[in-house]
Amino acid sequence: MKTKILVVDDESDLEALIRQKFRRQIRENKYEFFFAENGRKALEVLDSDPEIFLVLSDINMPEMDGLSLLVKISENNPLIQVVMVSAYGDMDNIRSAMNKGAYDFVCKPVNFEDLEVTMEKTIVHIKQIKETVDAIKENNILKMYVDDSVLNFMSKQEFANALTANETIEASVLFVDICGFTAITEKESADFVVNILNTYFDIIVKEIIAHNGYVDKFMGDAVMAVFKGEYHIDRAIDAALALVAQIDSIKTPVKGKEQDYLPKVALGIATGEVISGNIGSSTLKRLDYTVIGDVVNTAARLQAAASDSQILITEIAYLEVKDSFKCEEVGVLELKNKEFPVKCYAVLE
Repeated sequence: MKTKILVVDDESDLEALIRQKFRRQIRENKYEFFFAENGRKALEVLDSDPEIFLVLSDINMPEMDGLSLLVKISENNPLIQVVMVSAYGDMDNIRSAMNKGAYDFVCKPVNFEDLEVTMEKTIVHIKQIKETVDAIKENNILKMYVDDSVLNFMSKQEFANALTANETIEASVLFVDICGFTAITEKESADFVVNILNTYFDIIVKEIIAHNGYVDKFMGDAVMAVFKGEYHIDRAIDAALALVAQIDSIKTPVKGKEQDYLPKVALGIATGEVISGNIGSSTLKRLDYTVIGDVVNTAARLQAAASDSQILITEIAYLEVKDSFKCEEVGVLELKNKEFPVKCYAVLE
């Protein structure tokens, strides 16, 4: 099925570049592109074609900028998903866009392979939203004809089915901890602690997403991420190396009331079979789609054992990636709640 995509940018040569880079997909009727030079024109295009559900928008444009367009779209049609396309140096605006409801972002100069991956991910998300909306509509129609007791029974059965919807998959799990953060929380104000934590989380999350991983959860001052699909262990390590480089490149300490802070990160990665499913409480009807198992526990323990800017992996992971990454043996470590010692390696580059 063809996906209609609106590109909003005031750069005159972008349209030709898009049509050139995606000429095969256009020819195969996979994508149909529409173009607008600013937010005001984009709203006119969206009004004229209700089948456009994906917008790629620049931020800095005349008449109406990308952030204003994002707000208008969110108000008028929340089903439309917006991916921001802007310069990496425009991080403040990108963060503002994400807070205003942008689905994702791509940095200029645009890597078109990365752009297509982001587009495909967004299209899948849009389809899921539309299916959910259709299901709600069908349920509302059903209420007109079916007794409430039957509907209540169906809801309970559907929830019970959701609880048991699980599978065993191959994945890599990455744990990232901000080192020494407990000391900061003990000495500084709540605003200071939250602001510095969110700044570091932003860096971490962007690298995870950039390498096609997803954030499973935030746990205090740590992040748990999961990588699935092809080359999941390679992508997990690439993300880890990239974010260590990003954090280590920060040379200016954050000034606190008590002292200056320049936190580092410690990372652990494990790979193998995990159980993926809905974990939660049937009483509260609250579920988290997450992964559990020995791989998750091992990644967490490796992260706890890692030092500043160090990435520790298991021997199983090392054997898979030794031809692609430079590693050094750390030795056999006694990890908490592990019956036997675990041979570990540090990823260098």
